Amino acid sequence: MNSKYKVIIVISSLLIVLSISISFINYLVSLNSAQQQLKNQSLPLSLDNIYSDIQKNIIQPYLVSSMMANDTFVHDWLLNEESNEEKIIKYLEAIKNKYNMFNTFLVSNETKNYYTPHGVVEKIKKDNPANKWYFDFYNSQGKHEINLDFNEHLSNNMIMFINYKIFDSNFHFIGATGVAIKISYIDELLETFRSKYNFQVTFFDKNGKVVLSERKFYKYKTIKEDETLKKFENVIISKKSNIIEYENNDSKYIINTKYIPELDLFLTVKANLDDFTKDVKKIFYFNLITSIIITFIIAFIVFYIIRNYSKKLEYLSQYDSLTDLSNRRDFEEKLNREIDLNKRRPQNISFAFLDIDNFKSVNDNYGHAKGDLVLKEIANILKTNIRKTDIVGRWGGEEFVIAFIGSSLENATSVCENIRKEIESNIKIKKLVSLKVTASFGVTMLKQSDSIDTITSRADEAMYLSKNNGKNQINSL
Repeated sequence: MNSKYKVIIVISSLLIVLSISISFINYLVSLNSAQQQLKNQSLPLSLDNIYSDIQKNIIQPYLVSSMMANDTFVHDWLLNEESNEEKIIKYLEAIKNKYNMFNTFLVSNETKNYYTPHGVVEKIKKDNPANKWYFDFYNSQGKHEINLDFNEHLSNNMIMFINYKIFDSNFHFIGATGVAIKISYIDELLETFRSKYNFQVTFFDKNGKVVLSERKFYKYKTIKEDETLKKFENVIISKKSNIIEYENNDSKYIINTKYIPELDLFLTVKANLDDFTKDVKKIFYFNLITSIIITFIIAFIVFYIIRNYSKKLEYLSQYDSLTDLSNRRDFEEKLNREIDLNKRRPQNISFAFLDIDNFKSVNDNYGHAKGDLVLKEIANILKTNIRKTDIVGRWGGEEFVIAFIGSSLENATSVCENIRKEIESNIKIKKLVSLKVTASFGVTMLKQSDSIDTITSRADEAMYLSKNNGKNQINSL
């Protein structure tokens, strides 16, 4: 393979390896950065945002429930006027409308009536599973609680109940009151975090039951049904915040957990790392393709430059830059090939040596620039007077050589005579310099024993005969 192509292949290979290496290193750094940002910033921030949003939405309902439980009107009505249902109904309606609650309620411990702004909706009974919340609340140590539950008398959707205990002056339990809030905003919150941020948010209770989630995207009812998460149940159902990392189906997942004491629920925010590295991968492929394209462009430019310089070097190694004739080295190589070929297939080869007479005077009187123009014109004369099979070159300075392939000495001498006459009478040369420009020739015939040195030496000797005999003539040996 040509050495110049080897250089191009080596340079291109190095550039491709370098560009792929840089792109891959950048990809790994960006991938790690995206993972760390997700783990240390995005997920924790999302947890805090959800938590803050829930807190913001339950502070006012908490205050309203507390006010109702401590209202002297409610105390007096429960103790003395429960028979007047209209009073409590109007009260509950007024509180509901004033604070824009979804609903308000009150349960009398004595009658077990469940009051709402619409009247008595039911009687609380121990054997009714839907009423279990009341008796659990009654037996609990706390004065208030948040309960997520369904109530067929209020809505078909899950509702958040903020319950407060009512005590008389002797701290005897006389009932429960509170407000109901639609938690559709939580559903919207879950959808927003999934569609906008690619986070899957789920709420579990202390038994591992799924309380809140986007059912379309999380089909399980308990954590035990989820094969990938059940092994982390103790970590998820924990009052400590945790980070869980695991792989499933060639995808890597990260989960942040947080306990919500106000709801007594465990919040999880799950992210698929692939969702957060799509852009990183796109950038990697873009950079890789771009770098390869740039590499090929650079390789093409290098190839173009090397080829041009190679052509110039090849030209300079073979041709004389002034006259566009073969230089001495190239002429000798071509003549040597003809001499070697002649030993196998003998044919006539004649050789002529010519020197421009008194050329120093041209340079001295008209300068080297004019002298170069004279040499170029003489080169043109030589090229137009020889055949394509012949070889012509500049030997050096004002000396030229011609190898007439397949020509006898007489034919070569005849051609040289034509050249001599044309040099002597050339109009362009006469316009360049007023001095008479002529040439002296030496012609010889190749012998079987000849080498390039012997034939050129003999032609040179014949040329000096022409010089010594008065110049502007041809001699042969």
